[in-house]
Amino acid sequence: MKIAFTAHWDWVLYHFRLTLAERLRARGADVQFICPQGDYVHGLQEAGFRWLGWDVERRITNPLREMAAVVRLARLYRRERFAAVHHFTIKPVLYGSLAASMTGVPTTINTFSGLGFLFSASRKAAALRLLVLPVLRRMLHRGSAHTIFQNPDDRHSFVSSDLVAPSRALLIPGSGVDTRRYSPANGCVGDDAPVVLMASRILWDKGVGEFIEAARLLRAHGVRARFWLTGRVDDGNPACVPLATVEAWQKEAVVEMFGHRDDMPTLLRQAAVAVLPSYREGVPRFLLEAAATGLPLVATDVEGCRMVVKPGRNGMLVPPKDPRALANAIEVLIGDSRLRARMGQASRQVADEEFDEAHILEMHETLYRRLGIIA
Repeated sequence: MKIAFTAHWDWVLYHFRLTLAERLRARGADVQFICPQGDYVHGLQEAGFRWLGWDVERRITNPLREMAAVVRLARLYRRERFAAVHHFTIKPVLYGSLAASMTGVPTTINTFSGLGFLFSASRKAAALRLLVLPVLRRMLHRGSAHTIFQNPDDRHSFVSSDLVAPSRALLIPGSGVDTRRYSPANGCVGDDAPVVLMASRILWDKGVGEFIEAARLLRAHGVRARFWLTGRVDDGNPACVPLATVEAWQKEAVVEMFGHRDDMPTLLRQAAVAVLPSYREGVPRFLLEAAATGLPLVATDVEGCRMVVKPGRNGMLVPPKDPRALANAIEVLIGDSRLRARMGQASRQVADEEFDEAHILEMHETLYRRLGIIA
């Protein structure tokens, strides 16, 4: 059967869904990717998949342009006659579900990898919810629709709000991690100062500001450590940190900033502690990779992070938007190598037992088989 994987960013498909596409192709499915042109489209094509271009902005622009994006996607769906379409992240879920409804696609699967900006506390997001949620509710209740959530909190939120029927709301914890790619960390570089690593897009709601402030506090307190931040400036996201602020942080140099890196296994092996002070998450890939590397974790006590970080076992949870609590947790781990080692061993065990990529792929395959998409 012919299946479409649809997203509004090729980065999402390449980094998080390529292995699922390969798994389904091995089971006889014809998987095709639909997304705008970007840096990773060539990688999807090199892997042997067909790419179909979809002209859509990641940010909400004006209503006419947004409706035009839905119509363009509907034309693709009508022309290609997909047996099933699988949408990733909120905007493709909404627009893709509308397009599938307009064109009679037999089966629709929607994956929410966290609830994103639409469910944030900003006034703009609150206004958007008034417009979006009634449409989203209708789309997710369609008989052909099945919805995947990455953590139980997000699933409960949608089910309790009647945005989705319980029988069509599945829980699959993230995209998993290939534990074979990661090995235990040594935790130091150069001058043997322990490395505290955060990896994420440079967004306010990833807690980047809190990480910078925690590093300042610990530096002022005389804690000997190096603070590394790696990730891209994502100007397609409303929560993007302005470039001027990023440049000021680089000049301040309390945190070493590396930009986007494709060599995460190498970077993680140099770290002693992994940190993610995000405001909301699905299941954060960075924490999974850090756990597979055998690192102790410090994260915020929010949905998604709670699935990976087991307090007292493999890391610590702190309140969101609290740089002092974040700094205190980091300081405890920096100062206790035995605790880091014990928690690191537990992290690897969590990665192996709960989030190994092979298990996550099997859960997806079971769903596709149950829906009759693959044999």
